Amino acid sequence: MSANPKISHRVALLESVPTGELLIHELYRSIQGESTFAGLPCVFVRTSVCDLRCSWCDTPHAFNKGVRMTRTEVLAQTLAFDCPLIEITGGEPLLQREVLPLMTSLCDAGKTVLLETSGAHDISVVDLRVRIIMDLKCPDSGECERNLWANLAHLKPSDEIKFVVASRRDWDWAADTVRQHHLDTRFTVLVSAVFGLTLRDLADWVLASQLNLRMQLQMHKFIWEPTARGV
Repeated sequence: MSANPKISHRVALLESVPTGELLIHELYRSIQGESTFAGLPCVFVRTSVCDLRCSWCDTPHAFNKGVRMTRTEVLAQTLAFDCPLIEITGGEPLLQREVLPLMTSLCDAGKTVLLETSGAHDISVVDLRVRIIMDLKCPDSGECERNLWANLAHLKPSDEIKFVVASRRDWDWAADTVRQHHLDTRFTVLVSAVFGLTLRDLADWVLASQLNLRMQLQMHKFIWEPTARGV
């Protein structure tokens, strides 16, 4: 947990949420904007509260606002969309213990379940049927030291690693990390540009690297607007 008292206070919001309930910021159906599932209809279950403060975060609205719902209610509302693809996102979903049985129930219902997580929390407890999309935070995020490197040993070949790149420094760090851990031969590796970074530059860096990376454009922002809420 962050030593920042403001962040600690917000994370403490979860302490009042009883067993069997979650703090949910929003639950809706949209187009998946990122990952190898980009372009598909998807139901997003966005949990409230995050213990990181990335400099480029596009979902600060989820930091400290939410509605308490029972896990049964969340499951029922999610399944009511009758959509085969579901993403659990945040906030940071793994801060809430009820997220784990929720994902298991969704998998039991035959859904393809994605988990978007910061990479700062243990993923070994996640149902193996869940497709994990895990960040590795680059230096310009301000949260690089929070990367939990032990998670790399728990990722499956079907999981995905995402680098959000804000500068050439970030890119160099990401490319060095991919090479050091042979990530592009073990997982799907996604590279996103912070809005404002020239996409041509990122494309040129990817091509020059000779690494097997997937550049992605956050489709939802191009569809709705640059200030649209991210997934």
